[in-house]
Parts: sequence; structure tokens; C-alpha cells
Amino acid sequence: MQKETLSPDKRINLDIQANKLGMGGKLSPDSDESSYKKRMQERKDIQAERLQIRKTKKGLLIVFTGNGKGKTTASLGMALRTIGHGFKVAIIQFIKGGWTTGEEKALKNLSSKISWHSLGEGFTWETQDRIRDEKLVQEAWQLAKKYIKDESYKLIILDEINIATKLGYLAPEEIITFLKSLNKRKNHIVLTGRGASDSIINFADLVTEMKPIKHPFKEQGIKAQKCVEF
Repeated sequence: MQKETLSPDKRINLDIQANKLGMGGKLSPDSDESSYKKRMQERKDIQAERLQIRKTKKGLLIVFTGNGKGKTTASLGMALRTIGHGFKVAIIQFIKGGWTTGEEKALKNLSSKISWHSLGEGFTWETQDRIRDEKLVQEAWQLAKKYIKDESYKLIILDEINIATKLGYLAPEEIITFLKSLNKRKNHIVLTGRGASDSIINFADLVTEMKPIKHPFKEQGIKAQKCVEF
């Protein structure tokens, strides 16, 4: 039997229908519970079809960028999820590394499946050495490639690598070329850091931009604190 090819038009049409029916709750225009229940049943049926036609799996390239707080935190949430499923995780920090974080302590104590490498020495105004900074970035990238090619690792987090590319220490095209060279990669790769390049964003499968609205450092002059920043 020939496998049915999913039409992009069908997928888009189902997405439109789901959006039109809405999320429910008091956002729904229905005035009585009978019509509301009917609307939600239609939404359930469409959602089931949306899920049924999405069968493709692949190793994803995920980007957390933007000027807001939470990029590394989001990636480490994925690390926790991954080790919860029994898979191995590699975390390589490209710029950070001048201090030990609570996340590193917790994840290492929680599981032996975590490989954590802090290969940076801090922010540029702390290191004040562009030559050494670039050398450390290149060393971190070489290590990252080894983990990415190791199929026993399900998730590889390259923390602050977007900053490394923004500073000119690693070309985004080098990252893209390397990932393109891998045949049917099954692990997931997360790139964090503000200032992700357009080429990385266009190549990635999932991109989330953290947008700052309020921050205690800026508005209240409150310094970085344990449990919040590290």
C-alpha cells in the first residue's frame, strides 16, 4: 500500500480550524454549556487529526535567544526532561565558566548521565583577552562536535554559543556546514545566547526569543542572586 503523502494545505487548514474554534474557557463566545461542549468536541476531533498526521521525527536544532532572561534556564529544563527519560546529556558552556552554578551541582548530583563542561572564563570585560577567548571557544567547539557525533547522547546544549558567534570567535556558517554534513542525525542540539545570527535562525527547527519586560538589575539595581541567576 502506498503511503499517503501529507499535503501542506491539509495541515494548514486543520491549524486554521483549530485556531478558529479557540482554546475554550471563558474566551469562548458560546453562551450556554451545550454549544460550548459541542465546540470543544470539534476542537478535540481536529486536534486528534492534527496529531495523527504529524508522524515525522528528526534530530532538532533548537535556538533560545533574545535579550530576556531564561535562555540557559530553558535549555536546562530540556536537560532535566532528557535524563528523566534515561538519555545522556552533554552541556558545554562557551562563555560562562567563572563560577559554579546551582544547576550544575543539581544535575550532576541527580544523574550520572550528565557531561558538563564549563570552558569559558567569563564575560569579555572580565577576561580582557580576545586571543585566549577565541582559543577557548574553538576548543569548546571541537569538543561539541565530538558529542554531537556521539549517538549515545540524546541532547547537546551549547550554552552561550550565540554570543561566541556574535563576538566573531566562531562563524555561524561553520556550525551550519558541520550539522549539514551529518547523515540523519537523531540527537537534539540547543544553542543559547542573545544575538543569534540570521543564518542560524533560518537553519534552526525551533527558535524562541526571550523578550525582556522587567528586570530587577535594571529597574531596581538588584545584583545577581543565588537561585535566580546562578
